[in-house]
Amino acid sequence: MTDLPALDRTPLIERLARFAKDFPDDRAYTFMDYMADPDGVATDVTWGELDRRARATAAAIRRATSPGRRVALLAPQDLHYVTGFLGAMYARVIGVPLFSPDLPGHGDRLLAVYQDAEPDVVITTSASLPAVRTFLAGDGVREPAEIIVADEVDGALDWIPEPIDPDDVAYLQYTSGSTRTPAGVIITHGNFATNAEQLWRTFEGIPRESSGVNWLPVFHDMGLVTTVALPLVYGNPGVIMDPVAFVMRPVRWLELLSKQKHAFTGGPNFAYEYLTAQVTEEEKAKLDLSGVQVFMNGAEPIRESTLTGFYEAFKDCGLKPEAQVCAYGLAEATVYVSASSRFREPTRAAFDHEALRRGTAEPCAADAPGAIQLIACGTSFGQHTIIVDADTGVQKADGSVGEIWVHGPNVAAGYWGRPEASKETFEAELAGNIGDLPRGPWLRTGDLGVRHGGELFVTGRIKDLVIVDGRNHYPQDIEFTVSNAHKGVRREYTAAVSVDVDDTEGLVVVAERNRRVPIALLDVDEVAQAVRTAVKQQHDLRVHDFVLIEPGGIPRTSSGKIARSACRKAYLDRTLPYVTVPARED
Repeated sequence: MTDLPALDRTPLIERLARFAKDFPDDRAYTFMDYMADPDGVATDVTWGELDRRARATAAAIRRATSPGRRVALLAPQDLHYVTGFLGAMYARVIGVPLFSPDLPGHGDRLLAVYQDAEPDVVITTSASLPAVRTFLAGDGVREPAEIIVADEVDGALDWIPEPIDPDDVAYLQYTSGSTRTPAGVIITHGNFATNAEQLWRTFEGIPRESSGVNWLPVFHDMGLVTTVALPLVYGNPGVIMDPVAFVMRPVRWLELLSKQKHAFTGGPNFAYEYLTAQVTEEEKAKLDLSGVQVFMNGAEPIRESTLTGFYEAFKDCGLKPEAQVCAYGLAEATVYVSASSRFREPTRAAFDHEALRRGTAEPCAADAPGAIQLIACGTSFGQHTIIVDADTGVQKADGSVGEIWVHGPNVAAGYWGRPEASKETFEAELAGNIGDLPRGPWLRTGDLGVRHGGELFVTGRIKDLVIVDGRNHYPQDIEFTVSNAHKGVRREYTAAVSVDVDDTEGLVVVAERNRRVPIALLDVDEVAQAVRTAVKQQHDLRVHDFVLIEPGGIPRTSSGKIARSACRKAYLDRTLPYVTVPARED
């Protein structure tokens, strides 16, 4: 059996105590508050102070509940959130990282997750307390035993740490809900520690020197691990900001990175598209990105046009092309599964599109007819990642498309309260000749991929495949075509789904209208015809129905991905916000 490298499963919270003892005055985190001042107000916390606050929070938690119970974080993204999460770890309770109830657009998700987790304690801040009380007073919401206001915890409280086993549950990471109702992924202390080390080994940072700069939501897997876990591996400083501050003025992210000598950061593909489109030449003139070692791109399909566009936009600011690290991961594996190296540019490879739909990666010239270019998500560290026939459980050869399976110490323990789903997803076994791999247990990711040239290429999700006339089509490819078919379509805000039509499947395309095109000048029929023509030419597919809707109408997950299953349901229920063009005066 192929042995995996030894990884330290010691709970990361134990490292916090060590850092507080060995270098208590070193900066641990900086929170940039852009609500107090548009230019940002920096608040620092040292390792010693962070440890004291976390212990005080742990003492407050244990006054209200016992080990193994759930504690929900309903708070904004700041230092109090980090303290509350670490305090829950010290207290040996199960953290449930969520968000303040006044975050718009996520009310239904918050209620569903809260009801599923059944927390005994809620941690919030004085600023969010009114919104939390309103939420808790709602129908179907179980009243917690205690509400802990993080910024009012008695600092005189102390907590003597208790032994924590690596297999103890650290927190529940609720999935973003792109393909199903949010489920709580059970992350152990060992999972958290090993995945942070795996990511660290991939990044190859400098202990206590490299800085992490993050705006990603900390209630999302990628945000939580990069923001909280990575600094705890070797005592590195972290800089955090609220996601809303990034959305309102994206250059803030790059301004913070410009102040770092050796920095790591990450975001989904759309964030880099957003920067490329929004940052002005005047703003670029003040940036120095030469110290950024990693701009990790993950959490959604990675576009070649995004990588090229981002590099061209910021190369004069010192951006290194190899800094664009392409990654793949999922909550069920804590987060990180594979990534490209920060010492060389991500691998681009062109494949015959038709062959890829049939399940085979046939390399071809990038300018060949029917070519599609994919970006490699590199290799894995400290875990096995293989391609498997989803129906037979037999490992597939390099160059063959199949389901991505993962085995390693970072693979989660299952879904909270869902034994059947846990068995199906987390306890898969290989069939046939397994060579030197373990028979099981394997995590079935639900994602399709192919191994080529020793690297992993992710091609889509099994459940999202559009199958028409027996042919597989990847929805993200169709969506990319639709985004570029007409100026009336809002780029990157399209969804391709299949529906049942007369004993077969038909393609439905939903697209948001582009706000920059005045609605009075918008010809919906013209947009529809352009989309139908482009999809027919690029994919040899007939569009059964095209729907143009208002901006913001496509359902998205908490991490910003297109929620295709929710979009399909909304289409069938006719609840999408259809565009209504005002009648023109003669």
